[in-house]
Amino acid sequence: MTDTFEALGLPTPLLNALKDMGFTHPTPIQQKAFSVVLSGRDVIGIAQTGTGKTFAYLLPILRQLKFSKDKDPRVLIIVPTRELVIQMVSEIEKLSAYMDLRIAGVYGGTNINTQAKTVALGLDILVATPGRLLDLVFIRALQLKSVRQLVIDEVDEILNLGFRSQLNSLLDMLPKKKQNLLFSATMTEDVDDMIQIFFKGPQLIEVTRVGTPLEKIRQSAYRVPNFNTKLHLLEYLLAHDETMEKVLIFGATKRMADRIYAYLETKFPEQFSATHSNKSQNFRIQAVQKFQDGTLRGLVATDLLARGLDVTDVTHVINLDTPDTPENYIHRIGRTGRADTEGAAITFIADTELVYQEQIETLMNKAIPMLPLPDGVLISTELTEEEKEALYSGKNYMKVPSLLQSKGAFHEKKEKNKKVNLGNATKYRREMKYKKPIKRKPKKRAIVFIVIVIGYQGW
Repeated sequence: MTDTFEALGLPTPLLNALKDMGFTHPTPIQQKAFSVVLSGRDVIGIAQTGTGKTFAYLLPILRQLKFSKDKDPRVLIIVPTRELVIQMVSEIEKLSAYMDLRIAGVYGGTNINTQAKTVALGLDILVATPGRLLDLVFIRALQLKSVRQLVIDEVDEILNLGFRSQLNSLLDMLPKKKQNLLFSATMTEDVDDMIQIFFKGPQLIEVTRVGTPLEKIRQSAYRVPNFNTKLHLLEYLLAHDETMEKVLIFGATKRMADRIYAYLETKFPEQFSATHSNKSQNFRIQAVQKFQDGTLRGLVATDLLARGLDVTDVTHVINLDTPDTPENYIHRIGRTGRADTEGAAITFIADTELVYQEQIETLMNKAIPMLPLPDGVLISTELTEEEKEALYSGKNYMKVPSLLQSKGAFHEKKEKNKKVNLGNATKYRREMKYKKPIKRKPKKRAIVFIVIVIGYQGW
């Protein structure tokens, strides 16, 4: 183990780039993964969000990547979201500032022809989302035959977003002789099944137990009766806590995120924005950039942003809902307390979410400290339509039904559509009237005998 980048044997171009970025000491996951990745073995890296997983594979990859005139990419990095593609390309460009490498990112929602032209110019490293990567392969704008190193980042989220079939197709297309690197903050059964099929004797590198929260994050929670009271509590905290300088607010759904933003816009004009998959690509990029550079005080987002997106110096993460998956809680709060900074995570817990709190605390093996509601918070009795429905159905009003719970398009028939087709209605009524089946008399058919006369010479 070493505590400096120089001791890892990095070349001068990489050391200069790290110095420019302000990094001097590798994190535990970077220390453990470096020599293993260099060895060429398949690697499974598990570490908490914010511990430097990205550099854990980028540093050894860049160290051994040499100049090439080959147009097809030799390193392929697959990530779940467009934002993560943009961020990853930016990080690689910074690390390779003193190297001669060709880097590009491709993702959906933009002109595929423009991306096809970019790919055709030649690449060393390609960062992509699964769907757009397959699109480029299918139109023959991209060849994967030269890939020697495959990185799948945040693979559990890729599977959660429904990219299982695309990912399996890509793994089948890629060369058999290559190094597979998988890095994530959590390990699920689906991920394990994929590893068993496509990886060869991978080495597991795990620096902390999955679900262990970063110690630099101060966690706390409030018991809040309903959504409108949560909004009032959010307003109170933002107005009275001067340390909330850069706040990331999570809502369970896109609709909830929009409601939170609409409320904040009336109380704190032009200080917040909202981002989720319904927003245009340019809007999402600009919102994140404004939040990063301090133009915005806060950003409202859904869980999609919790995965891998690196926004520095976030002072507070506020969960307006309690995540129904414990791992999502870990990812959310991991947006603060990154690198050498401290952070705070505050969760608002409704009665219907108490079971999620128990699951989170079980995973962390640690209780979340509960705080009393401040006296100045207005307690609302007005319920949203979702809360009213949940009151009678017992559902969690914060969550929309998942595809696994969906019954599809099948439903109970209306009474008028339950009638059985009895065929001829007149015949049926006659049978009911005379209490016996009506037999149809056979029709009289004329029998025609056709005499064929065949002429024969001599007759």
